[in-house]
Amino acid sequence: MLGVWRAFVGGLRRTQCILPAMTSRLVVFAQYSLAALWLVAVASAQIPAGIPRALARRRAANISRLHYRLALTLQPRARQVPGTVEITFRLRHASATLLDYRDGRLQRLVVNGRRVAPKIVNGHLALAAALLRPGENTVRARFLSGMGPAGWPIVQYEDHADGSEYIYTLFVPMDASMVFPCFDQPDLKGRFQLALTAPAAWTLISNTAPRRRSPLANGAAKVVFGETRPLPTYLVAFAAGPFDKLERAGEPAVYFRKSQLALARRDVPELQRITARGMRFFSAYFAQPFPFPKYDIVLIPGMAYGGMEHAGATFLREEAVLFRTATTRDDILGRDILTLHELTHQWFGDLVTMRWFDDLWLKEGFAQFMAYRALAALRPRDQVWKRFYERIKPGAYGIDETPGTTPIYQNIGNLDIAKSAYGAIVYSKAPGVLKQLWYVLGDRNFRNGLRHYLRAHAYGNATWSDLVHALEQASGRRLGGWANAWIRKRGMPQVNVAWTCSAGKLARLTLLQRDVLHEGVVWPIATEILLDEPRGKPVRLRAEFSTSSAVVPQAAGLACPDWVFANDRDYAYGRFLLDRRSRRVVMRRLGTIADPFERSLLWGALWQSVEVAQLDPRRYIALAGRLAPQERDESILAGVLGRAALALHRYLSTAERRRLDAPLAALAAAEMRQAPRRDLRIVWFHGFRGLAENRASRVRLKQLLAGSLRLRGIRLRLLDRWRIVATLVALGDPEAGNLLAREKRRDHTSEGQKYAYMAAAARPVAAVKRWYFNDYLHNRRRPEDWVQTSLGAFNYWNQAALTRPYLRPALAALPQIEVQRKIFFLVAWLDAFIGGQHSRQADAIVHRYLARAQIAPDTRLKILQALDALDRTVRIRKKYAGGK
Repeated sequence: MLGVWRAFVGGLRRTQCILPAMTSRLVVFAQYSLAALWLVAVASAQIPAGIPRALARRRAANISRLHYRLALTLQPRARQVPGTVEITFRLRHASATLLDYRDGRLQRLVVNGRRVAPKIVNGHLALAAALLRPGENTVRARFLSGMGPAGWPIVQYEDHADGSEYIYTLFVPMDASMVFPCFDQPDLKGRFQLALTAPAAWTLISNTAPRRRSPLANGAAKVVFGETRPLPTYLVAFAAGPFDKLERAGEPAVYFRKSQLALARRDVPELQRITARGMRFFSAYFAQPFPFPKYDIVLIPGMAYGGMEHAGATFLREEAVLFRTATTRDDILGRDILTLHELTHQWFGDLVTMRWFDDLWLKEGFAQFMAYRALAALRPRDQVWKRFYERIKPGAYGIDETPGTTPIYQNIGNLDIAKSAYGAIVYSKAPGVLKQLWYVLGDRNFRNGLRHYLRAHAYGNATWSDLVHALEQASGRRLGGWANAWIRKRGMPQVNVAWTCSAGKLARLTLLQRDVLHEGVVWPIATEILLDEPRGKPVRLRAEFSTSSAVVPQAAGLACPDWVFANDRDYAYGRFLLDRRSRRVVMRRLGTIADPFERSLLWGALWQSVEVAQLDPRRYIALAGRLAPQERDESILAGVLGRAALALHRYLSTAERRRLDAPLAALAAAEMRQAPRRDLRIVWFHGFRGLAENRASRVRLKQLLAGSLRLRGIRLRLLDRWRIVATLVALGDPEAGNLLAREKRRDHTSEGQKYAYMAAAARPVAAVKRWYFNDYLHNRRRPEDWVQTSLGAFNYWNQAALTRPYLRPALAALPQIEVQRKIFFLVAWLDAFIGGQHSRQADAIVHRYLARAQIAPDTRLKILQALDALDRTVRIRKKYAGGK
């Protein structure tokens, strides 16, 4: 095909020589027609959908010095965005090249001065080799792209408090090409200059500061931003609307909806302070100044993610910063971690970008680990590494023990499945594994390796092997075996401890590991073993091994311990169960252990024993009821109450649940009023709402709503109230309908409308479930965060029989969801619909679907991940609840 095109062009050029009188208009017409013929021919050939790795590699090898001049016009209440783009780039070879653009309308295309008939095939524009040349090339395009409240990378949000409209972008992983023609892959970094035309009253924020502002007719203005440093397309962003701003010297400017000024004044200053401190910490730790000209934070209402690290302009989910619930110290630390995570990305992800999305962990895993590393230095009194264990490890273990797990390094053959790479393996396992590596190498070697990596690849791209090489250079240790096991292999070890004593002394202590997936992997493990001696200080021993079993020689001859735990301080990654003797002693003495970190680890080990059906869930619930009132660490208390509620709702028969729930709910009702500290009372309040079931509990919830029952030092906020309403609706309280209507009249905010939608989804009525399920799948105007927020209410724990008919349709809808929804939605959908079930019948429905349906491999893995919890529920109920 390319040879035919060249013959045509050669003939045209010869004709121009023979007939010099031919008008330029005729030549242009001929060129345009021939280009159109070429594009039609290409359209019949195999132009790939998405962006396959092979295509990306070819383009990255041939394209360099990439610049974009992008202009967009934003009109209030519009559904489309007109724009133009000029792309300049160098080619090593003048070969046919695909430019990416999909789901929009291309109105004009000019390649190196030649107008070409715009033809989009499988999301690509085919640029003929004859239109291109070695060296500099220029492509100009005019286009019309979509935007809306859901399903588009340009997202609209209406603030019902004042009628204002806000617009923002989310391009990750490959949605920039839904907005403008581009080379939409992470290793083709370009310099972008953005111009936005919008209402003059709006504030416009992008990756760089505005360079020029020009007033236009009809109350509009055009703002031209400075050119960026090299960025991949997914990091280009803007936000527009009547934003207000808080700004202080030496701290990032924070933009927010003008209707949220009071909340911003309350919550934003601390966000600014910790972000500024984090910037100083990272600049010193990485020996690399902040890599971009400015840093702003934009609070985005209804954002699908917790945050997005656009270079120079991080977007944070508004609800993660401006709290709508009564807050504890743990909530503040969670917000700190979020802003430090996104700040770390300015170095890991933005300055140095993964070459391809199979190395997504290079940015997400590091950002998560370094957020905790920074916070541990910035807030040394806050037990940050304990919080790392509580917030990071359970999510990782919960996926890594399933047949749906993946390696940290995931083989992404095409960017159209890059969404599947996001999840607990990247966000939780990767930082967990990095913590072990940090422990092995030591902080100094780890830090020096990161410094070398950032210097070597600044404003470019890198792979995981580049990072491993940098750490090897800094530490002098060979890490190939470690990387192959932990990065390339899926699953995790279960580490058991075998120990014997003789004459009051330890005779032998052995660590044994096995692959939880039975795939024969043996991991290199570094850990710290805690021996609790009956009459002395606890003894801690360091152990490193890479065999299926290892004797710990330094343990021999020590005093015989009362109990042993093989992952003290949480340095290692894996399932570390207590042996039977240790578990028995720990359950008896757990309330006497003073160290909160140690206590948290042991509570976690006991819960893992419940999940592998070694410990009766009723014994865990009884232990929670006995020890929770004396617990003074809020995050431990929250975890214990949450797991007790989960055990009640999932693992017990109805009769057993009601018998055990009533006293635990009554305890929570008492403690939320009398616990000694405000933060503890808040945790007990949340725990009470989760345990509420009987009439007495529902009466107390209604008293809290009415204000006749008050909690000392606590003022219920907007989301607290709506969660109470949703609980009463789900439990079928006779007054729930009136309370829902009353709360809707009381709260006219945009958030109130979303939470009302959420609460109504909990109604235990078949017609309501039918309406909501139809709305989820067919109402393209429904904001995605409304749907995601309501999924748990739709699938409330007491409504499994009512929602079971939607399990098979929910699975059948997965292809639609993958196309229309953002990165994390599919996992939330599966966790809600599969996780909301607990019966053998529901379990069989999912297994039949997996056996019979044609399912994309990445989707099958996500289903298996969610199904594992249901399989576990069925096993535990069979053993401890008679299968009921």
